Amino acid sequence: MNDDKPPERRKTSNRPPGQQTGGASQTFDVDKQARAAAKGQRPCIVWLTGLSGAGKSTIANLVEKRLLALGRHTYLLDGDNVRKGLNSDLGFTDTDRIENGRRVAEVAALMADAGLIVIVALISPFLGERAKARAMVETSEFLEVFVDTPLAIAEARDPKGLYRKARRGELANFTGIDSPYEPPEHPDLRIDGARLQPDAAAELVIVELHRVGAIAIE
Repeated sequence: MNDDKPPERRKTSNRPPGQQTGGASQTFDVDKQARAAAKGQRPCIVWLTGLSGAGKSTIANLVEKRLLALGRHTYLLDGDNVRKGLNSDLGFTDTDRIENGRRVAEVAALMADAGLIVIVALISPFLGERAKARAMVETSEFLEVFVDTPLAIAEARDPKGLYRKARRGELANFTGIDSPYEPPEHPDLRIDGARLQPDAAAELVIVELHRVGAIAIE
C-alpha cells in the first residue's frame, strides 16, 4: 500500500487491478486502500498449493485461527468447499481444473479488494493458473506457499481414501496419479510437509506475512 496521499481523491474502479473487462467500468469513491485502512491491515492472498493430502487445509485453518487471534480480518477459500457451491458444475479434467482455479482466484482478488487477508487452500496443479492468480493483485499482495509433501507420504495419509480409489481406477484425472502436478519453481515460501508439524508450518506462514509487511506482530 502506498501511504502517500494525492492532492485530490481519485475515483478508482471497484474491480481489482488488471481485471478490467471490455466495456466501461463503474467507478466508486471507496477503494481497496480505504477498505483496508478501515480494517487496519494490508490485503493479501496466501495461496497454499500442493498435492491432495499434503496438509494444505489443516495449515490454512491454523493460519486463519492465528490471524483471527491477532485481530486480522480474514477469509479461507478451501478447494473441497468451493466445489460444493461455486464450482459444483466442474469436473477434474485439466480444463475444469484451470477454470476451478480461475474462479477461486477471481473471488480471492475481490476479497482482497475488500481489504481482507484471504487464505486459499487449493491443489491448483498448474504453473500457469497460479501465475494468473498472482497477476490479479499487486505483487506485494500475493504469497504463494508450496506445501511440499512427497506423493508417497500424501498417499500414505490418504484421509479421504481418494488415492486408493484412484489406484483402483475409480477416480480419473487424479493429481499425482494420472494427472500432473507442476510444483512451484520459485514459491514465496516452501513448507516441508514431510517434516514439519501443522502448527510449525502455520507459524512459518505467519512469520512470512510479517516479513513482507502484511501483518504486524507485537
